[in-house]
Amino acid sequence: MELPKFMLIPPQRLDRYRPLLGDGRFAEVERVAAQARRDFEGHAIWHVSSTARGGGVAELLRSLLPYVRGAGIDTRWVVLRDGSDFFTITKSLHNRLHGSNGVGVKLGRHERRLYEATLEMNWAYLERLIQPGDVAYLHDPQPLGLVPDLKERGVQVIWRCHVGVDRPNALTREAWDFLRPYADEADAYVFSRREYVWHGLAEEKVWVMPPSIDPFSPKNQELDPPVVDAILAAIGLQPAAGGVAPVYRRGDGSPGRVDRRAELLQEAPLPQDARVVLQVSRWDRLKDPHGLLECFELFFNDPSIHLVLAAPSPDAVADDPEGAVVLSTLARTWRFLPEEKRRRVHLVSLPMNDLDENAAMVNAVQRRADVIVQKSIAEGFGLTVAEAMWKEKPVVGSRVGGIQDQIVDGENGVLVDDAHDLEAFGRAIHRLVEDPALAARLGEAARQRVFDRFLGINRLAEYVELVASLMAPAQTTASRKAPTA
Repeated sequence: MELPKFMLIPPQRLDRYRPLLGDGRFAEVERVAAQARRDFEGHAIWHVSSTARGGGVAELLRSLLPYVRGAGIDTRWVVLRDGSDFFTITKSLHNRLHGSNGVGVKLGRHERRLYEATLEMNWAYLERLIQPGDVAYLHDPQPLGLVPDLKERGVQVIWRCHVGVDRPNALTREAWDFLRPYADEADAYVFSRREYVWHGLAEEKVWVMPPSIDPFSPKNQELDPPVVDAILAAIGLQPAAGGVAPVYRRGDGSPGRVDRRAELLQEAPLPQDARVVLQVSRWDRLKDPHGLLECFELFFNDPSIHLVLAAPSPDAVADDPEGAVVLSTLARTWRFLPEEKRRRVHLVSLPMNDLDENAAMVNAVQRRADVIVQKSIAEGFGLTVAEAMWKEKPVVGSRVGGIQDQIVDGENGVLVDDAHDLEAFGRAIHRLVEDPALAARLGEAARQRVFDRFLGINRLAEYVELVASLMAPAQTTASRKAPTA
């Protein structure tokens, strides 16, 4: 097994937010940063995750940690290396935490031995680096088994669970039972929603913090329409564009260019005048791309409307062994579509060789869309919803998980009550495609909601308060139970 991988975190200056926030609101950001530098001096904060790309956790860390480091706080990010069958077990845990059986792997003594053995190999390396008095911030089920070793080392441990379900069932509780021996020893728990908090956890350890986006990242920065067209041409989704280069700004501010093509399953490129319905997600059953494809087949007969399903290349998402199977099933369904429908559906697997380049591709695809959909059966939060809302796009989403925390139905988007109701999704999407004035009004309100609640800078004060509470427990405030955006 390879060693755990240390991720580079290039610091970002906090003052890039000053023009966006205004002097008054930014002054509070500066105050929090100064206090954090004093409180955390000599200590390191270690974030541990299972992958550096291809999911919401990686997106969240990439949006937040550069600003934490830019504030002068020693912040580090480590990605686990897996052992035999480790990610098959943790994917099963992930599905169960969503109330779904998924790959169907049982969770018995053999699976616990494999899970712990992989983490023991990672810990053999990490224990030489993580020092007593540091803080470890573990993300999702994969690194949770490190808690006992970290506590023995004298480290304060935060566990962030990014996934959950509004109504836990027997499968959910099975995952809780498997993970609870490790979770019970953590010093604090962070959940994206109050509804996701496990039954039986110590309430005084619980924090609630929704995820957030970085408006200046390659995924969310402004792109002029000709640049959008150039990027889509570069990846092969649209016909070749002339005169403009497919360029963007990298996360460190340096210039970047999109050079790689996507892996495309399409009859022909997307026409320039097409009206585009888009979903961006991993190739994951719980995101239900197959349901959206079926909805399109049944209810979208207008030849000007095209469906784009875009996702990271499944080979690039190490902790999701189901991705290739989902894409293969989807491709088989696409091939059996009637010719006229097949011509208007585009399956797009985006390369992950260069993460900034991938982010620029997603940015361009989202900006090209007329309506963006998130037809999830279950969803921890759904950062792609916030990304679309920031770009003033009308979003149609399932009323599940964190999607319903972002979208206020009829005010800044549309929620469909039953994630399996294909006809309801069809009606909602058609309504926005056919009413540009309504789409524009919802999109404008959507951007304002993200500005108010879901920017990364909104999380900085809560993040600092949480870590400070562990370093000085007596200073913990009442807001620890449920700070909100």
